[in-house]
Amino acid sequence: MTSVASPPLIGPAARSSGVLLHPTSLPSPFGVGDLGPSAYAWVDALARAKQRWWQTLPLGPTGYGDSPYQSFSSFAGNPLLVSPELLRDDGLLRDGDWAGVSFPDHEVDYGAVLPYKAGLLDTAWRRFCAGSADHLRHDYLAFQNAQAGWLDAFSLFMAVKEEQGGASWQTWPTPLKRGEPDALKAARERLVEAIDRVRFRQFLFFRQWARLKAHANQRGVYLLGDTPIFVASDSADVWGRPELFLLDADRRPTFVAGVPPDYFSPVTGQLWGNPLYDWKRHAADGYAWWAARVAASLALFDFVRLDHFRGFEAAWHVPAGAETAAGGHWVSGPRDALFRALRDKLGRLPLIAEDLGEITPEVRALRDQFALPGMRILQFAWDGKPENVFLPHNYANASVAYTGSHDNDTTWGWYQEQPEWVRQNLWRYLDKPRRDDGEVVWELVRLAQGSAADFAILPLQDLLVLGPDARMNAPGRAAGNWKWRVTPQQPVESALQRLAELTVVFNRHPDREGPRQP
Repeated sequence: MTSVASPPLIGPAARSSGVLLHPTSLPSPFGVGDLGPSAYAWVDALARAKQRWWQTLPLGPTGYGDSPYQSFSSFAGNPLLVSPELLRDDGLLRDGDWAGVSFPDHEVDYGAVLPYKAGLLDTAWRRFCAGSADHLRHDYLAFQNAQAGWLDAFSLFMAVKEEQGGASWQTWPTPLKRGEPDALKAARERLVEAIDRVRFRQFLFFRQWARLKAHANQRGVYLLGDTPIFVASDSADVWGRPELFLLDADRRPTFVAGVPPDYFSPVTGQLWGNPLYDWKRHAADGYAWWAARVAASLALFDFVRLDHFRGFEAAWHVPAGAETAAGGHWVSGPRDALFRALRDKLGRLPLIAEDLGEITPEVRALRDQFALPGMRILQFAWDGKPENVFLPHNYANASVAYTGSHDNDTTWGWYQEQPEWVRQNLWRYLDKPRRDDGEVVWELVRLAQGSAADFAILPLQDLLVLGPDARMNAPGRAAGNWKWRVTPQQPVESALQRLAELTVVFNRHPDREGPRQP
């Protein structure tokens, strides 16, 4: 068996490169990317292109707006990503189960795909119950025992949610809403089949993900994941552990999360609506829930990006019911106490701090205290100020260079919308004749690759020089996000080979010689 190397740490000896692409964006015949053959082909393409990292968005089951940042659980996986083709290989599905399937290949139609994939998973479950795939039974039981700490509550939550027509738990009958023991016991008894079905879907997801991760690591490709700081209000996390959040007597949030007016929403700010943490309660048990959550993320990934890192130093609290985030206020977070507890419980912290937005000296000090790389977005660099932290000459080694993130427009879409003075600042920095604006995307890719940042991560949309139609998310836009998919016709291989050439030029490739001694 091929040996698996440890993922690179930060530092000059670990200069590396990678690509940002969420699995839902992969090609597949089932209307949404999944963990099947296209994911394996993608990993192999990254390996051929000398890329160390595949960065994804969060992998949890999506709720409101199909957002991976609004999940029904911080611990569960998204059944939408389970591959029907791999279930066929296990004897749980047959080719005829998807005969005549037809979905658009350039975007995800969640309204059509969700019930379709659920139907396939139900067919797989019925066959399993009827005796198919007997080779999975031992592993299924082992999975249930190993993951019982979150799986039992999550499977009950999802089964009751189905029984209640998908309604938020805050509208359930009071005994279920409040988690009264007699009501929960009765629900477990009447919903046995639905609970087992949820557990089985989770088993399938984690089994397929573990196999894909092993394949990637064997090819020298490592997985960079994403852990949102906040959890969805309609989640098993808040329903099952309400004491960990700032809720009123009716278990509704007293304050919700967001950010003040910023680059994306300069007037209203961003109102996310997530419940906020009761950090005193978390501190009382040594941040056990957070340690379990980060450990679960690190079991899925080799490195993890902590979304909205500044919220650990102070979070923007917006009164519940406010129409915008503009009237919130900053409230101190756990700061270094949380990260000391994580380090004590988990050891080394292979984490990246998403340190964008209103970043204070205190946030930077917290990041640096635990040697966490920060993020640098090239789209933010061109205000004409040489001290701008997003200009490549200001990057620290312990940082991750991006052209843009999932929240930005594609770089080509962004460039087309910029005023002329911004474009002039960019080309002046490049110190090149401005002959073809269409080359600006790859000029920024080159800046990211050539920077001092230990990591350079490029969205696939930018490597393909796609316009705003390929944008993954527009903060503040309620619908139309998270839908983009790469099509089989797009020149992915040639784009990756062009990236490979830059990866070699700037010494980010995995088979390079180590750093030379002076």
